[in-house]
Amino acid sequence: MTRFLGISHFSFLLFQPETAAVLKRTVEALMERGAIVRNLENLGERSLPYKISKHKERHKRGGYFLIDLEAPPSIVSPMMDHLGRDIDVIRRAFIKQPVAKAEECSGIIPVSPEEKLTARKN
Repeated sequence: MTRFLGISHFSFLLFQPETAAVLKRTVEALMERGAIVRNLENLGERSLPYKISKHKERHKRGGYFLIDLEAPPSIVSPMMDHLGRDIDVIRRAFIKQPVAKAEECSGIIPVSPEEKLTARKN
């Protein structure tokens, strides 16, 4: 499977009782743009570090969510625009994480199928 280089974490802040619907819309929008969603984590409801005015409302508390994903960098701008228009999202951010390099295991010696068939059991 090919891994995309790009965004690894995406977080946003909500304040509405329709949280599940907002999360579903967001994940669907990410996937439509080519993102692979690995994990969705609810970080809980918290007081905001400062009052935020968004969509003609003033917010003091919000729910924080972290979406772990892999996606091409080209989706950042369209997703920021998309989430900026969503009246249920107060703030949004993408955080680029370095792609971990997979290490090859040196403890396994490859055995051919012929060797497996001819090997004697002890």
